[in-house]
Amino acid sequence: MIQDFHTSSQKTVYWIGGTACFILLGYSLATLLIMTLIGGPPETIEQTFSILHDNKLAGLLRLDILTVFIMPLYYLLFYSLYIALKDSDKSISMISMILAFAGVTLFLATPSVFSYLHLSDRFTTATSDNQKNQLLAAGESILASDMWHGTGAKIGGLLLQTGALIISFLMLRTNIFNRATAITGIATHGLDLTHIILGFFSPALGNILMFIAGPLYLIWFPMVGFRLYKLRLAKD
Repeated sequence: MIQDFHTSSQKTVYWIGGTACFILLGYSLATLLIMTLIGGPPETIEQTFSILHDNKLAGLLRLDILTVFIMPLYYLLFYSLYIALKDSDKSISMISMILAFAGVTLFLATPSVFSYLHLSDRFTTATSDNQKNQLLAAGESILASDMWHGTGAKIGGLLLQTGALIISFLMLRTNIFNRATAITGIATHGLDLTHIILGFFSPALGNILMFIAGPLYLIWFPMVGFRLYKLRLAKD
């Protein structure tokens, strides 16, 4: 009875993890389309307020509102990877999961699009230059600490990518995931981790690496997702 319960629980975890992978794949594709068709995040707070005022939906998309709701799926993905790989090396898989969890939590704790939305609404209704200048100053403060510029977000990204890189190397040592999945993961998260590190010193060079790493996610997510679905079926 206990064994049946564990088997049933693992099947559910694998299904959830596989589904999370394909949602993350859809998110990655959507992000590429948004950046191509609508544009990336605005560079100044004035642009941010203007975009939100002119077209709120486009502004929310350019400010990565999807990321706020999608990032928690990494909790589900890394827990499912821990369950899949813990019998191979429980300590390493646990460390990977903890690093990823800490990274996602730090990332989500930073100011997001909703902070800009509130200030933008107030900026639109402001009646004096003094009020507008105060709101612009508040916006600049948020811009410096948001999910793409703040220290918390960058440290969160380092932790998440380190955890993902560790789990990819663990995949390489086992037969749970095939070699292609492991190598793709090492390339994807290794480049993304290097991109974050270089971003502290040379943002332009870091962006080049992210330009390479980004499309690799479109390969890695379905590879992991399909394998988790197969692991679920293998439990039958």
